[in-house]
Amino acid sequence: MSGKLSTHVLDTAHGCPAANVAIALWQIDPQSGKRTHLKSTHTNSDGRTDSPLLMDDEFQVGVYELVFAIGEYFSQLENLPHPSFLADIPLRFGVADATAHYHVPLLVSPWAYSTYKGS
Repeated sequence: MSGKLSTHVLDTAHGCPAANVAIALWQIDPQSGKRTHLKSTHTNSDGRTDSPLLMDDEFQVGVYELVFAIGEYFSQLENLPHPSFLADIPLRFGVADATAHYHVPLLVSPWAYSTYKGS
């Protein structure tokens, strides 16, 4: 069984999926902290990516970081103070089992966010 990495973004301030949020995926070397960019994408109208971020052989045990461009998203919807309170939100997490499904959702408003390991 092959594992995969997926995400979605929910706009808790407006009670809807967050569409067109830019997301960058990085792999982190745990020894040096060096970041390697793996890919960039955007959320669709359902707040999800059109396909898993990583799957099959490209999904490996290790440390990853998702960076969500939330300041840009909210600036298109509202007249918020500049600079915005939240700009880029980095979520760094470890993958211990590359055969599992790791789902990393982001629940966000202009002033706060939370995440969890989903299914």
